[in-house]
Amino acid sequence: MKLFVFSLFIITYLLVFIFPRRRSFISSISAILLVVTGALTGAFPPVKAFMSINWNVMGIFLGTLIMADLFIESRAPAVLAERLVNLAGHAGLAIFFICLLSGFISAFVENVATVLIVAPIAFALCHKVHVNPVVPIIGIAISSNLQGTATLIGDPPSMLLAAYTRMTFNDFFIYRGRPGIFFAVQIGAVFAFVILWLFFRREGTSVRLEHISQVRSWTPVILIVAMVVLLALSSFADPGFSYLSGLICMILGIMGFVWYVVERKGPVRKFLSRIDYDTIVFLIGIFIIIGAMTELGLIGMIARKVSRLTGQSRFLAFCAIVGGSVLISAVVDNVPYLMAMLPVVARIAGEHSVLGDTANYRPLLFFGLLIGACLGGNITPVGASANIVGCGLLKKHGYHVSFWEYFRVGLPFTIAAVVPAAIFLWLVWAR
Repeated sequence: MKLFVFSLFIITYLLVFIFPRRRSFISSISAILLVVTGALTGAFPPVKAFMSINWNVMGIFLGTLIMADLFIESRAPAVLAERLVNLAGHAGLAIFFICLLSGFISAFVENVATVLIVAPIAFALCHKVHVNPVVPIIGIAISSNLQGTATLIGDPPSMLLAAYTRMTFNDFFIYRGRPGIFFAVQIGAVFAFVILWLFFRREGTSVRLEHISQVRSWTPVILIVAMVVLLALSSFADPGFSYLSGLICMILGIMGFVWYVVERKGPVRKFLSRIDYDTIVFLIGIFIIIGAMTELGLIGMIARKVSRLTGQSRFLAFCAIVGGSVLISAVVDNVPYLMAMLPVVARIAGEHSVLGDTANYRPLLFFGLLIGACLGGNITPVGASANIVGCGLLKKHGYHVSFWEYFRVGLPFTIAAVVPAAIFLWLVWAR
């Protein structure tokens, strides 16, 4: 059974890498095979398969997806972006402001939704001042990936880390009395946005948008603010991150959906068709696959082999996790990679326990894993879902993005973000 599960794990990840658009189908078929064979052999019964799915994360993800779609409907982000453009008055600075805005929104809204929210403003601006929109759209995508790492609700990998480590919304800011990953991301962002500005500074055309959109409704904005506040408070009622965060997001999502149907009288079928079912199915399948790997002891085996390679050096282990995650996530979707590596990293911390107390060592490795996995995806056009969506939008507008064109922006941005963030994590958490 172990050989079968491990082989299926390898085949699944290879197929997801080769056929990223079929990832939900691949992961669901693999999960079904595991459940059927596990039920027949008794090694991984259906009950354990069901319990291996983190329903709290699924609730957060689905709830924030609904809220993001309503946020777009409200036109509030479009209004804010247009006002920033007029405030800048300079094409390069306006594009830079739009990238900063996408980063800010992405800290509270899923990355793909952020790109869909902000990209139309960038296209309109670029058309007005006759600027090629390729680099601005790439800038929006990589900015959203960067800041999506900073908070629990910014991106699925952050939700997965929180679920595994029982971190709350507040723990991303201050964890065990020390600065959390939010501040590491901001340190990296300072350097990364300097790099991004170098790409825009030559666009000196004066610009002003004469028509400013109007906010259709402030209700979605109020619901999103309520979600952030309630998630911050939920840590006191549910310190184990077991159910309350997902419940909050789902309740607010349902409230938003009811508002959309009753108040806005929006078409239900159209709204439901915009939900990212592909990622939902994909996550469920991957949860089951990793659950089987953990149940059968395969995760521990992998962790022991990685520990032997790094020896007893904390610094070498940290660098290997950060650097390896950057390289792998450049070509592999960060969600399945992170889910596979979370239990491995936990075991690596345990393997190094002879070095002393692991209370700070575990957060160091977990934060390093998240930084590497999320920001490494910025290097290539296939490294993250937001990148793929951004390139798809460019293609619809008649612009083809080559690998090199994306790479020349994504690589320096990633290096500038990862290195300072990793140094900050080491200085704060290595002792």
